[in-house]
Amino acid sequence: MSQELPDLPAIDDLQKLLRFEPDEGRIWLEEERMVLLRSSEMQALRKEMIESLGIDRAKGLLIRMGYIAGQRDAETARRLRPDAPLFEVFSVGPQSHMMTGQVKVVPVTLDVDEERQTFHGVFEWQNSFEAEIFLAEYGVSFEPVCWSQIGYASGFTTRFTGRQILFRELGCMGCGEKACRIEGRPAEEWDDSEDLLRYYRPDRIADQLFSLQSQVTALRENLTAAQSFGDLVGCSPCFLEVRELLSRAAESKVTVLLLGETGVGKDMFAKALHEGSPRADKPFIAVNCAAIPGDLIEAELFGVEKGAYTGADQSRPGRFERAHGGTLFLDEVGELSPQAQAALLRVLQESELERVGDTRTRKVDVRLVAATNENLEEAVEAGRFRSDLLYRLNVYSVTVPPLRKRIDDIPELVSHFLDKYSTLHGKRVTGLTNRAMASLRAYHWPGNIRELANMIERGVILAEHGGEIGSALLFPHLQQAGDDADDHTRGAGRSLGVLADSLLEEGCSLGELEQQMIARAMERTGGNVTRAAKLLGLSRPTLDYRLKKAGTS
Repeated sequence: MSQELPDLPAIDDLQKLLRFEPDEGRIWLEEERMVLLRSSEMQALRKEMIESLGIDRAKGLLIRMGYIAGQRDAETARRLRPDAPLFEVFSVGPQSHMMTGQVKVVPVTLDVDEERQTFHGVFEWQNSFEAEIFLAEYGVSFEPVCWSQIGYASGFTTRFTGRQILFRELGCMGCGEKACRIEGRPAEEWDDSEDLLRYYRPDRIADQLFSLQSQVTALRENLTAAQSFGDLVGCSPCFLEVRELLSRAAESKVTVLLLGETGVGKDMFAKALHEGSPRADKPFIAVNCAAIPGDLIEAELFGVEKGAYTGADQSRPGRFERAHGGTLFLDEVGELSPQAQAALLRVLQESELERVGDTRTRKVDVRLVAATNENLEEAVEAGRFRSDLLYRLNVYSVTVPPLRKRIDDIPELVSHFLDKYSTLHGKRVTGLTNRAMASLRAYHWPGNIRELANMIERGVILAEHGGEIGSALLFPHLQQAGDDADDHTRGAGRSLGVLADSLLEEGCSLGELEQQMIARAMERTGGNVTRAAKLLGLSRPTLDYRLKKAGTS
């Protein structure tokens, strides 16, 4: 069989084999007794095996466990679908794996010839259970971690074809990829078949005793070193790409412009850039340009001389002088006044400044990192931002991805925020429930990292001491009688898609949608521009500008 693969067949016949006898304390899959285990139990068991046996022996033991399960299911496949096409019979293996909650299997290619006993198959694995629990315990790995699942695929296919077939992972979620990808071939077709086969042979643990704790400690240190850059955590491809771009810029003095939506953590990326640079032992000074009144921003940035204006009772340095030798981070740089933009341009060009009310110039050595959630090119066209300043800032731009594109980073981010807020509030929380974690992964995250941090802090405050954080504590505003929060978060993402489709079909332009959103926000807040800006996720000056542009203010 070698052809374009159809969808997996209906699973009804396989589901009928699963029977629950709660009164007797038993679960059956056909004639074989099954046991439901919590993911936390499996995570703890896997951790104990790694720390007690070493990672290599734990890997072999889990592979052999999966191999035995796969062989059992291969026997079931022939009995269950005796007259079905070969693809449907073979599908019992992937579908059994899915039905038991291990992983979602998507066939990519499958070439089987029973007469010649040839086999080649490639499959994608999504939502890998083993990858998730490994990431939760150890973080991103250097090597694939779906050990029992790869053993299952090898065991099932070996028994099904009557020939030793070995699968290996070509890519793994545990290594930071979006999905796992596996390939199966006869053992002799793999160049390193002997190395693969050793994991399928019994291992006498008593034959050799060795120091395990040092290995586990080294593993943790290596994993941490590989995935850290400052205080940043993550393993998703887009996160790793941004981290790599910043690490390349860290050693130089190049001006960096961080782009991205509100709440994506541009300030943390800026601080990580500073900490990874030769200036790490010098000051890191952050300024939110939108939070300082326009008539004071120049004094804040460049300093002021005594008597420069009413209330200037003494001379004081500005943020640039305070950052001398280090890094100055200008957040919301698009909100700078025209006068401040001109002064900033001079500092970037000449590496010198004048305090407000002074005629003397002062040399400064500052590495500038700027950030904005606005399109500065549009601001230039609108006359609100200097084009020459944009050219100076946009030497090395990096776009920080929104959280909805970093879903695989959520477990690590959650762990980081749990540690932070448990310490801050003096409260021990054991973690999140599985349903709560699934809800977080399904949510659309309009507020990005900032929203996640706030959500976890609320969960820590509301959770029982020593307990877990459930989905109801994370999404109280989405709770309705009889509904679970994760159903609502999934629905939120879908409803936005439906709304977008509807607006496009009606011919609604982005400009019209923006005007309607602004009008509704102003209506709901009774004309309060500050509250309307907060509702829309904009700064007050940005909303002011858009209101003036629309002629409504």
